[in-house]
Amino acid sequence: MDTDLAAAYARCRDLHREHGRTYYLATRLLPAWKRRHVHALYGFTRFADEIVDRTEPRPPAERAAELSAWSAGFLAGLRGQPVDDPLLPAVLHTIAVFGLDVADFDKFLRSMAMDLTVTGYATYADLLDYMDGSAAVIGTMMLPLLGSSDPVAAREPARQLGLAFQLTNFIRDVAEDLARDRVYLPAEHLAEFGVTVADLRAGVATPAVRALIRAEVARAREHYAAAAPGIPLLEPASQACMRTAFQLYGGILDEIEAAGHDVFVRRATVPNRRRAAVAVRSLLTRPGTPVQLAA
Repeated sequence: MDTDLAAAYARCRDLHREHGRTYYLATRLLPAWKRRHVHALYGFTRFADEIVDRTEPRPPAERAAELSAWSAGFLAGLRGQPVDDPLLPAVLHTIAVFGLDVADFDKFLRSMAMDLTVTGYATYADLLDYMDGSAAVIGTMMLPLLGSSDPVAAREPARQLGLAFQLTNFIRDVAEDLARDRVYLPAEHLAEFGVTVADLRAGVATPAVRALIRAEVARAREHYAAAAPGIPLLEPASQACMRTAFQLYGGILDEIEAAGHDVFVRRATVPNRRRAAVAVRSLLTRPGTPVQLAA
């Protein structure tokens, strides 16, 4: 690799290590040659997310302009034009190496733009439309990198795993998202349990709020169950990584349940001892073994 490309991959790796601790740990179980490409995809998605969510008080119009300019640079790079960016060369190289579907990247950028103007979702169908671009496409981007004995059969489980991971984040980060004036839990779900946005802002886990979170956890687990059959279809060298990610993200839901579905008392994280144990167990699991779901 030339110096600029190597530096771009290093930048993506640093972003991944800093912001995606659970996923970064899982990628350590991949063959070394695959890791940099996973870091590149993470770097792309994280950098776009940072443009949208950075904390300095900039008006949405300015952030939208920055996202648009960065997206235009990315699209220019896809057309073969030179790019002046610290991480895009790595992303463009990864897309070229694996022949990734550019439409997935378009969908992702569309969902990132939605975050600049959309503060809530009326129905779960509306949220799924957003998550199609912000999460499900991550699964289909990743699938060629991970490899599969049956890419057609593995495609929908890969999408479902992206949805499961993001819904887990939404459940865990209710308070953090409210600080950005966003509510990702659909209004129809809040209404079902008699919960208002004001109730969530109060930061108190009332019985109604706990019931809402319990239902969202169950919904997330449905996505994990739909994703599980895809992991044994991956290349053997990729299965330990994704088993680890599957179990650790699912473990966040375990921690939320252990806290009585109170997502305000603390940010749910999987203890380091369990993280290490899951990684070791995944390495020792025979490839092709079905994924164990939470009871």
